[in-house]
Amino acid sequence: MGTKKTYHAVVIGSSAGGLNALKTIFSELDKRFPLPMIIVQHMSPDADNYLSSFLDNMQKIRVKEADEKEVPKGGMAYIAPPNYHLLMERDCSFTLTIGERVNYARPSIDVLFETAAEAYGDGLIGIILTGANNDGSLGLKKIKEMGGVTVVQDPEESESDTMPRSAIEAAHPDHVFTLKQIANFLNSLI
Repeated sequence: MGTKKTYHAVVIGSSAGGLNALKTIFSELDKRFPLPMIIVQHMSPDADNYLSSFLDNMQKIRVKEADEKEVPKGGMAYIAPPNYHLLMERDCSFTLTIGERVNYARPSIDVLFETAAEAYGDGLIGIILTGANNDGSLGLKKIKEMGGVTVVQDPEESESDTMPRSAIEAAHPDHVFTLKQIANFLNSLI
């Protein structure tokens, strides 16, 4: 009998249609979910903290915007603040930058995924959800190269299938799941 793989964090990237996708996953997520979840949702630079408040009010796991130099804790979800790239340092703390847009986005999914892959190595799970551009594809590929697990939302179910299709083409993910299957997969880690 093999030993169960240990994971240290989950990164999620979403864009167009992401609010509904995240809502579906969070509504199915077990309150005992043990890992930190770090989320980039493309949004307007002027957006307030609606997304973190909305998901936090679902009362599954605590959700908040990521803060500079914060180290993510298990059982919590962290949202990249509007108009900031969210990076993971080697010590697994957050850095927020206002660097150039990547794939027309700030925050960029690729920036988070690539730096998280370096920080967490094979202990990282990367998930790409619905979206209308190719942000996240290269980051998901990097997670796979570092030995992490890669998951993409089924494009047939996505509100906007460009991002999932691009991620599938670039990264050849370990799993292509519906949103409910993604939630079940995450719950299986408990």
